[in-house]
Amino acid sequence: MQSTLSHLINAFTKLNIVVIGDAMLDSYLEGSTERLCQEAPVPVVSVSNRKNIPGGAANTAVNIRSLGSQVTFFSVIGDDVEGMLLRQALQERGISTEYILTQSKRQTLAKHRVIASGQMLVRFDQGSTNPIDSEIEQKLITYLTHCYPSCDAVVISDYGYGILTPRVIQAIANLQSHTPRLLVADSKNLAAYRHVGVTAVKPNYQEAMRLLGIPHPIQDIASVGNTRGDRIMLYGEEILDITGSQIAAVTLDTEGAVIFERGSLPYRTYAKPTVHSRATGAGDTFISALTLTLAAGATTSTAAELASAAAAVIVAKEGTTACSVDELQAHISCGDKYIPDVSILNTRLELYRQQGRRIVFTNGCFDILHCGHIAYLNRAKALGDILVIGVNTDDSIRHLKGSSRPINTLGDRIQVLAALSCVDYITAFDDDTPCNLVRVIHPDVFVKGGDYTRDMLPEAPIVEELGGIVQILPYLENRSTTSIIERIQALGERFPESQWKTNSTNSTSKLITHNPQFITPNS
Repeated sequence: MQSTLSHLINAFTKLNIVVIGDAMLDSYLEGSTERLCQEAPVPVVSVSNRKNIPGGAANTAVNIRSLGSQVTFFSVIGDDVEGMLLRQALQERGISTEYILTQSKRQTLAKHRVIASGQMLVRFDQGSTNPIDSEIEQKLITYLTHCYPSCDAVVISDYGYGILTPRVIQAIANLQSHTPRLLVADSKNLAAYRHVGVTAVKPNYQEAMRLLGIPHPIQDIASVGNTRGDRIMLYGEEILDITGSQIAAVTLDTEGAVIFERGSLPYRTYAKPTVHSRATGAGDTFISALTLTLAAGATTSTAAELASAAAAVIVAKEGTTACSVDELQAHISCGDKYIPDVSILNTRLELYRQQGRRIVFTNGCFDILHCGHIAYLNRAKALGDILVIGVNTDDSIRHLKGSSRPINTLGDRIQVLAALSCVDYITAFDDDTPCNLVRVIHPDVFVKGGDYTRDMLPEAPIVEELGGIVQILPYLENRSTTSIIERIQALGERFPESQWKTNSTNSTSKLITHNPQFITPNS
């Protein structure tokens, strides 16, 4: 069975996305250095290679194209060498430059990085940051008005460098009121888009703090914690109100992201730490994947997971780059998260223990993954640093729940769990309880969900004997695998099997598109 996430990624090819914003040229001068300059105590770099890569809003357009969608890109550059190189770099990556306007006497935005032996020594920037002139502004609005009704979504990538003038922003607001589209904004000044009708906004942590008018991180809320994720959790409703958005995804660099949505609990994604020099353009990749997944009909939490996965692909690379469809598909597969040999798993966990990391363990069938599971696993992850899941094998589930279960095989269940960023490792066990697994893993925290008490858990004494603690977390009300199966059975009674067979492809497609955390049986 193909996972829901993979299905959504394949759906990207059907989408047409408009991107408007500040296009930049990211230039990398690479070489080596073996001596200091005679004029000053600085290294002399012998340049052996130069790479010209689309940056800023242009990088967002490239990521959307790389992920398989059609993209129409609107921006303004100068009539200069950097502008020519930027157009060439975009065309090489399959991006049309038809709607990239040239303004005389304007200098193209460019960031030049000098790198010696893999180490960046200096970056120097150039380019005009004043507002575009009125003639170019009107052309931009005319082109945008022509293309807006035919697109599936619009991304605003506003770095505050003069492209998104008040008049252009108002034009977008007018278009949005007449022909509403999925509209996602990434801006240094998100408050300026409050009246536009945005669907989602993507500030990073520093931008969110400025938006809230908080000059420095709050350090005196001991009950909340000291991480940026803990602090930003306090301000979800305020961020949504200030921006007028339905969704706000606050990216936190190495801490992942926190996603707020009106009427829903905050959702957290997690990232593997990496050096900051590799994080160039990760925000552009995040917003690209977030937009495409939402446009494909996914829930916000699913879109957040795919956006985080795409960003993780990027930060593993050097420089400004894009995430491809194949790379994203590979990343969401179970990869190295599934470790069937518990002795190998224990060896990996021992390394984390030596680093002082806190190991959290939970277990279950996870037959049909639903929002109750996801909320539970995110809360479990928040109790420590490394989350390990023990998954019942198919034989174990049949012994516990009867011959009609599981609905999804062990391989399918592992693949879906592995796609969650909160999950670090998965292993399988064949017993009725994970007691033997607990003895090997030695968790610092053992988490169980539902209506359990400590006395109902045979694992609890073992956990405590090994020095760990037991934590009971409630599931979301009215969310269970059993209830989902009952609804499927009721649906089968309402519609004859012949009708399902006749429309199986379309029915399954619609069901997955509108319920991306729902896995259809036998698909």
